[in-house]
Amino acid sequence: MISLRGPRLKIFAAVLAVICLAAGIYFTFFQSRGFEKTTAEIVEVEPNYDGDSTTYTPTVRYTVNGVIYTETLDQSSGSYKVGKTITIKYNPKDPSIIHGGGGFGIYLMVASAAILAVVIVSTVREKRAMTELHGKREMGARRGYRPSEQGEERELYFLTDLGTPKYGHRLEDGRRQVLYEAKMTKFTLTTPFGFDFIDHEHGTTTPHLVGHNEESHWDSLLLDNHYTFELDGVDVFKHLQENGITVESSLGGGSGKVLGANYRIFRDGVAIARAESTGPYPHEEDAANHKAASAVGRQGFYRVWTAERNLDLLFMTLVAFARTGALDDKGGTFGAIAGTIRKNLRDE
Repeated sequence: MISLRGPRLKIFAAVLAVICLAAGIYFTFFQSRGFEKTTAEIVEVEPNYDGDSTTYTPTVRYTVNGVIYTETLDQSSGSYKVGKTITIKYNPKDPSIIHGGGGFGIYLMVASAAILAVVIVSTVREKRAMTELHGKREMGARRGYRPSEQGEERELYFLTDLGTPKYGHRLEDGRRQVLYEAKMTKFTLTTPFGFDFIDHEHGTTTPHLVGHNEESHWDSLLLDNHYTFELDGVDVFKHLQENGITVESSLGGGSGKVLGANYRIFRDGVAIARAESTGPYPHEEDAANHKAASAVGRQGFYRVWTAERNLDLLFMTLVAFARTGALDDKGGTFGAIAGTIRKNLRDE
């Protein structure tokens, strides 16, 4: 199953709008070509239940050339009632063939125009946002990532803010001091989210456009599930690979959890961090206070060990996994399964 979000949603909406437009044109201008109008009385209605709403398909009685016909109309509405008079169209060659008025076709054309307008406006806004983003960077914001710099290893904690559509992420140290965070500045349903990525250790802020998550669930042993989103218009995992990031992932236990994902993160072939998924309380004392020391790993929360002093690229890597729930650096799940097998073979 493929989820419809972000670019896929717009493509689906555009295709749906074109289909509705074609159907509306057909129903309005072609289906009843050569038909004539007359009035008809509704003599019976058949209810159609659809969740909380009910529509009615009418049977109508009308007269053509002195002959009385009783036929079922080919459309439904919530306003049809027995005894009501409506306008229908009939085929003069065979008056038993009838259609409703052009209202349904016009409705389809109006709906398709509205959908296309939303797609066009959202696309224009997305392009404008990308232009503004590039403009901000040219006006002084740094471009790219800081070079790798090693120091003493430290244990950090990656948390995801939940409970609001504008959720962000942050990386804390053991004293709960926020070292790096991503704050949403713009929430939207049809265009990428605006985010400020803030490096508190170096006092810098970088704007990014974070797209809606895209998911492909194949539920098959042969086809890998895939999870991703676009970062500044590029697939986030492709972006990480272009910046030298590779990840060895595996499934299994770790400190503070029964089951979750483990990651070894490399930059240009050099290990820069280890991370493991945790419950929603990655700080050990919080897990203990909430009796969650053995919690199953939860998406978006990690315990991290790193000697890296510049956290921007590492943070972006953790954001990619946190937002998508992917288990390997291709955005899939097979990599983690293969990594688990390799790890078990090494341990043996």
